[in-house]
Amino acid sequence: MTDTSTIRLDDRIILITGAGDGIGKAVSLACAARGATVILLGRTVHKLVQVYDEIRDNDGPEPAIYPMNLEGATPKDYEDLRDNIDKEFGRLDALLNHAGWLGASTPVELYNIELWYRVMQINLNAQFVLTQACIPLLKKSAAASIVFTTDDKRNAYWGAYGVSKAGQQAFMEILADELESQNISVNAVNPGAVRTRHRMLAYPAENSSGLPSPADITGVYLYALSDQCQGITGKVLSPADY
Repeated sequence: MTDTSTIRLDDRIILITGAGDGIGKAVSLACAARGATVILLGRTVHKLVQVYDEIRDNDGPEPAIYPMNLEGATPKDYEDLRDNIDKEFGRLDALLNHAGWLGASTPVELYNIELWYRVMQINLNAQFVLTQACIPLLKKSAAASIVFTTDDKRNAYWGAYGVSKAGQQAFMEILADELESQNISVNAVNPGAVRTRHRMLAYPAENSSGLPSPADITGVYLYALSDQCQGITGKVLSPADY
């Protein structure tokens, strides 16, 4: 088991999507506590403001807030994000593609086509466009990381969510192979069962009291987003190992 208690992220610029809630929020707070400047990207402004305030209340480096609706964002929106980060910080050291949407638990035969497109847009297409936009910034870092939050739902009724997560893992593996020679590590984290709102929507009848909280599993993300992960690429990492 890798000890992550001593990991520092001082002077690292880290962009985190889905930063307003759940695991994204917990990782944002953990990164800031280790010295990172976090760019908080999410759809709901007041949630991002709460995370911002909590970071500042704990004397973390001043974060940045970047509201964006991944479902409706255009390529120009991602270009503007890249240009704003470049202007403000001059580089990006790590990107965490965490934002995602469950959609519906429905047989494929009955799955709403519009909903399928929407889930794919948020969980897969948006992550491709964002990552592509950020690669030039990541190349300016001495030790860059791209991290995805993945899942292994391959059985009945997971529909668009399961397919999007499988595609996301394939995307991670392709990207890792392409960027291995450019000092950019690309990995995924499968957090498993965690006590989040997302989990409650997926398993409404489950007693979640015994599950780990988002704060309990941030160690694996800290490792994946740090310079200690250089040389490790194309892997699916588990919280049990960190």
